[in-house]
Amino acid sequence: MENQPQKRRSVLFPVILIALAVGGAAYGYHIFQYRSKHEATDDAQVASNMAPVVSRISGYVETVKVKDNQLVHKGDTLVILDSRDQQILVQQAQAALETALSNVESSRAATNATSKNVNTHKAAVTTANAQIEAARVNVWKTTEDLKRYANLIKDRSITQQQYEQALAAKESAEKQLQVIIEQKGQVIQQTGAAESQTVASSAQINVARAVVKQREADLANAHLNQSYTVIVAPEDGFVSKVPVQPGQFIQAGAQLFSLVRSNEKWVVANFKETQLSKMLEGQKAEIEIDAFPGRKFEAKITSFSPATGSSFSLLPPDNATGNFVKVVQRVPVRLDFVNPDREIIAKLRAGMNVHAEVSLQ
Repeated sequence: MENQPQKRRSVLFPVILIALAVGGAAYGYHIFQYRSKHEATDDAQVASNMAPVVSRISGYVETVKVKDNQLVHKGDTLVILDSRDQQILVQQAQAALETALSNVESSRAATNATSKNVNTHKAAVTTANAQIEAARVNVWKTTEDLKRYANLIKDRSITQQQYEQALAAKESAEKQLQVIIEQKGQVIQQTGAAESQTVASSAQINVARAVVKQREADLANAHLNQSYTVIVAPEDGFVSKVPVQPGQFIQAGAQLFSLVRSNEKWVVANFKETQLSKMLEGQKAEIEIDAFPGRKFEAKITSFSPATGSSFSLLPPDNATGNFVKVVQRVPVRLDFVNPDREIIAKLRAGMNVHAEVSLQ
């Protein structure tokens, strides 16, 4: 009777051992089959768009309207800079524009005056031409009279005094004609000078108008810079840590802080290069977020990085120099949520740890 329990124990132990071996083999086969159809990584984080808040001009901070981690909407005022310097620049640009406009009016008035002078000189030339024709007629008449008097004096039909008077009349007519011709030449020169001045005045008007356009652009730029004294939110989102204080001087182009946009979240999973052979865009993925244990989220692959993560580092590795040690590289893969829970998405923060598992089927 005592041998029966021993026989039962000796039979039961191999059965349990075989059952455990079969179960372990089945579980191992299941894991093998599962792993052959899935790729997973713990090197993954939640990502979000971050918009830098940048000052477009230099200046002193007058007021800071936001605090750390504050939710803001597009167009909300974040920081106000001292605008007095920009206001002075606007006034200077306005004064320069008014001066340029007055120069245009002065050039236009000068052009009108020179145009009137040209018309006056042209009228004087016309008058001189008429006087020249009259003087030529007078020269012809006195010349003919002198010829007749020359014949008459031979016959002593007239006196010597009458002949001399005819000769003097002819010489006077010729001199008068010469004077009128010289006067016409002077008027023509004056007309040419007036026309040249008119052309110069017209060109001056074009220059003055160009200056006006430049001053208008300067004024618009001054107004634009003045508007930059109020820094507003470029998008909806949460403000990061705000290190800016009133009275602080900031340079143009300096990043003041960041604005984490709240309208979109995704996951960046850094898979090993040896895991990518069967991964394709559009494949389904399952995501577990450490901040929400026990919950799984559906996602899909939307894109692969064009380079490994180390290639984008500040000091990328140069394997052509020094001793080479082969290191398995990781490639960032973007996973977008499928039918996300908006309440959960709103609670996610960039940088949260994620476990990502991609189905290769």
